[in-house]
Amino acid sequence: MFRFAHPEFLYLLFIIPVLIAFRVFAVIQKRKAVKKYGSPEILADLMPDVSYKRQQLKFWLTLASVTLIIFIIAGPQFGSKLETVKREGVEIMVCLDVSNSMLAEDIVPNRLEKAKQILSKLTEGLNNDKVGLIVFAGDAFTQLPITSDYISAKMFLSSINPSMVSSQGTAIGAAINLATRSFTPDESADKAIILITDGENHEDDAVGAAKAAAEKGIYINIVGMGEPKGAPIPIEGNNNYLKDNSGNVVITKLNEEMCREIAAAGNGMYVRSDNTNAALRTLEKQIDKMKKSEIESKVYSEYDEQFQIPAWIALFLLIVEVLVLDRKNRVFRKIKLFS
Repeated sequence: MFRFAHPEFLYLLFIIPVLIAFRVFAVIQKRKAVKKYGSPEILADLMPDVSYKRQQLKFWLTLASVTLIIFIIAGPQFGSKLETVKREGVEIMVCLDVSNSMLAEDIVPNRLEKAKQILSKLTEGLNNDKVGLIVFAGDAFTQLPITSDYISAKMFLSSINPSMVSSQGTAIGAAINLATRSFTPDESADKAIILITDGENHEDDAVGAAKAAAEKGIYINIVGMGEPKGAPIPIEGNNNYLKDNSGNVVITKLNEEMCREIAAAGNGMYVRSDNTNAALRTLEKQIDKMKKSEIESKVYSEYDEQFQIPAWIALFLLIVEVLVLDRKNRVFRKIKLFS
């Protein structure tokens, strides 16, 4: 496992393009100054010891050294010991609806993007808990197995879109059943499913799946996305909306009754999302109420500093830069190393 001990110092790399820009500017100004005195070809014969290629080489050697020094300051490290760490936490499986109806814009910017924002902020607030991610439409798929790797969770979130599931629809029951099977065998930790959907279930018995999960001690918490009055579904790539076989614009509505039934069957709570962070705060309070227990995680516990090789390379480049003179050595002028 590789990391930087002080990644904030990597911002110093922005100096590199600035130095290159200054170098290019200085070379252009120098050439303009030379042209004032005559033809550069004629003047070159009058200055046989001047070597522009040596000057260029010295600049690039210095630039490479500065780059390596910045990496050294940032503290490159490699994890050397994988260790099992026990922490107090809970297990959460997130089921995210990615059906086309989640593209409706009755929540800004749309239902799906708002759901992703809620999950991203929720993940940031987790500490020692485990989280997994399932996406579903007409079928359900595990996007991220349950893990304590929150960075991966946020990475997967950013790439989610309706095209991930080819079968359209809203199979809430299938998502709950898959989530129920995705938890670890540990029976001491509280387990919860966070279901984010507009509740338009057309595929299966979601209430029955929620009851089966509750019998295993798994809570079902639901976040309803959208407005009960509904909104049209925009089609990506143009300004049109999805229409039915009769040519009428399809209006997708939040089915709050269905969401409440599923939450009640799963011994959980239901909250409707809007353009505020109220739903997020409610979820966080619900997670805080859950009973935490020891959860095992594999982490790198020891990191070895790996600055030695970059340091030796940087030192070598600086020594070479010092040894390379701006002008040609008269003794070795006949040797065309830089021609």
